[in-house]
Amino acid sequence: MKRITRDKAFHVEFGGDMPPELRVGLGETFVIETNDNWWNLLGKEGAVPPVTEPPTGARQYVRGNPVGGPVYVEGVEPGDTLVVDLQEIAVRDWGWTGTIQGFGPIAGLKEWEDIDEPFSTVIRHVPGPSGTLRDGEAVMNVGREVRWPLAPFLGVIVTAPERGVENTLVSQGPWGGNMDIRDVCAGHKIHLNATHSGGLLFLGDVHASQGDSELTGIADETAADVTLSCQVIKGRTTPGVMRIEKPDSIVQVDSARNAGGMERALNNCFLNMMRWLVSDFGMGKREAYLHMTANSLVRINVYQFTSGFFTCGVEFPKRYLG
Repeated sequence: MKRITRDKAFHVEFGGDMPPELRVGLGETFVIETNDNWWNLLGKEGAVPPVTEPPTGARQYVRGNPVGGPVYVEGVEPGDTLVVDLQEIAVRDWGWTGTIQGFGPIAGLKEWEDIDEPFSTVIRHVPGPSGTLRDGEAVMNVGREVRWPLAPFLGVIVTAPERGVENTLVSQGPWGGNMDIRDVCAGHKIHLNATHSGGLLFLGDVHASQGDSELTGIADETAADVTLSCQVIKGRTTPGVMRIEKPDSIVQVDSARNAGGMERALNNCFLNMMRWLVSDFGMGKREAYLHMTANSLVRINVYQFTSGFFTCGVEFPKRYLG
């Protein structure tokens, strides 16, 4: 099976002029071995996430979220939608979480100033009933031991933008981005715009688990082996930042950075979901509109809400697609 190995998955910029690291055919399964968002440096208790020293330190933005890619997918052309079928995200046996001083909603508040500091703690990943991490738990101890289910997903998934070079920390746009969407996980299909031949796919920043919003800006950060394949929807562009196909629902996603504000992002999710229902599933405009206001199973998902980042989605159940 073709793969990008971990030692080659260290890009913190992505663009259309980067030579492909891998070439695959439509439907061909391959693997990208990812690193964690902080260069795998914080595996010991008491380690502090540095923001001014190499390899993370930089004058513009911290060099975080290294990704693997680009992957050239044969048969994908500009104007197509690249469909990424995530088959498995196999995480390592530890991750980390913590805080960065001055980042997050507690910054500058006297009530919380005693914990507004650089801090990290290791989160252990332990096997579940199957004897593997596929149904395992995250174990954290900050004064007491607590556990919750592992739920791994990709924090960053992108295609090369039409022009220029973007970075893996703050970039969000019609190419995807660093959006920390819990639904970008195994068993789901991710729709992304292709503006270059081959699509030029990059991914990384795996989170072994995360609460909605990722309030501190740091989840359960880990490395993983990501198994996936790709298909294409010819001649179709994807609105917003991406669409997601789940087994029982579909999700339209947008972000404040892409749309120009939080309200615009959410409104775009509703409008583009309605367009999706009409154009792809033959639903009448009136029915699509009324689902958005009256159907109790239509949901708003807030995936990311932290220090200037906001990503949201509108989710629609497949049972009503007819």
